[in-house]
Amino acid sequence: MNYRANNSNLQIVSGNRVPTTKQALLMMLYLLLSCPLGLFYFVFLVCGISIGISTLIIWIGVPISLLTVASWRYLAAFERKLAMNWLNVDIRPMSYPLQIAMTWLQRFRENLTDSMTWKSLAYLFIKFPLGILSFVLTLCMLVLSISISLVTFILTLTIIPFLYLGLVFAHGPDEIVTIEKVLRFSLKGFGLFTISMYTVYGLAYISGELARNMLGMSDTAIRLAQAREFAEQERIKAERAEQSRRELIVNVSHELRTPIASIRGHVESLLITVEDDEAEKLSGKMLHDYLVIVQREAERLGSLVDDLLSLARTEAGELRLDLEPVDAAKVVEEIQQTMAPLARRERAITLVSKTDPYAPPVLADRQRLAQVLLNLARNAITYTPNGGIVSITVERLDTHYIALAVADTGIGIPPEDLERVFERFYRTDASRARTSGGFGLGLAIVRDLVNAMGGSVSVTSKVGEGSCFRVLLRIATPVYRPPATTMKNAPSI
Repeated sequence: MNYRANNSNLQIVSGNRVPTTKQALLMMLYLLLSCPLGLFYFVFLVCGISIGISTLIIWIGVPISLLTVASWRYLAAFERKLAMNWLNVDIRPMSYPLQIAMTWLQRFRENLTDSMTWKSLAYLFIKFPLGILSFVLTLCMLVLSISISLVTFILTLTIIPFLYLGLVFAHGPDEIVTIEKVLRFSLKGFGLFTISMYTVYGLAYISGELARNMLGMSDTAIRLAQAREFAEQERIKAERAEQSRRELIVNVSHELRTPIASIRGHVESLLITVEDDEAEKLSGKMLHDYLVIVQREAERLGSLVDDLLSLARTEAGELRLDLEPVDAAKVVEEIQQTMAPLARRERAITLVSKTDPYAPPVLADRQRLAQVLLNLARNAITYTPNGGIVSITVERLDTHYIALAVADTGIGIPPEDLERVFERFYRTDASRARTSGGFGLGLAIVRDLVNAMGGSVSVTSKVGEGSCFRVLLRIATPVYRPPATTMKNAPSI
């Protein structure tokens, strides 16, 4: 026999072991209940299928048929659970848990084409005749076992003591009742009891095997379901990739249009003043303002191209990372010295830094770490009003990580946007970002680079008070010298 072990009690796992009393009682109870349950299944299914088919010509037949199909699946699931708990058999799941979103109509079609649906229906019909046979044999064996047990018990307790005391005598030497005869009879009774009980166990084994084969998926069906799910997931990934590609083209085209239109407009104005003698000549200040605008828009175009190249290299696995111990404090000081004058001159924003001189080096690519901090600093300056403060800090978090934080006193990020700020081309304030020069790519690049360096990035914010982006990087051990790696498996945002 092949029963499942669920607790510390002795359970049938081979033909030589005897089930515990509790298991034996559950087996008998299952076999005795097989008849009424089988009768209920049979009557319910025959009535449901008959009524559903006969009323298909009117509207009520469709819901009855749907209800019948759904009901026999639930009945089969109940029977499977009953067999697993009472007969202690391992039964595979009735369906593979597909991680695919489907409507109720698609699921209904899936159930109709699933072989388990029809196997479970056949099992419910077989349950009726098998239940009658199990009920009759179990009842007969149970009565026979109890009768033999009682007779053997009475003979053992009454006759053998009297024989030992010499109180039972026959009238002749041929009629003397001996202990040997009584013991032989008791052994025969015990043997019949054992045979009857193993007959019951055999019925339970047959019922369990039938449930295991008809109420559980086969290995082939499970492999097919896994292959189908894998193919469906790959198809969904391909569709999402194609949709992302289309959105990327649309977004890039939209982002390029604004600076190109601005450059074209100002250059045309300059050409008109140069070529047309009657046009009003531009003053030196106006000419300077025009050229400044053209320069700023050209820088925006260059920044966008650089960001797109970084994303393309990341996805293509061509962006190399040379991971080595890096002094994060020095990188922060360089970023602060580079960005502080620009922030003060253009927006009157104060950029400060605070570093821990005793912080150990981090495991990172120095150039990419500088790019990460530069993007975070630009993002903070972009969304901080004039006269605000932006700070970059480095501190040791624990024995494994260093935390680099870029905080600002800007407009903040609404709670519903916090989970999306690292998406490509996503901006919480699109109109402000366009006037400030943002494209919604900087944070996406930050997340890709930080993840590729083995770290993580998170954000906390409060509307009207500011935001804080926190990068966690591993502390570099002195003995660890990793080779140059390539971002082949960088996660897509």
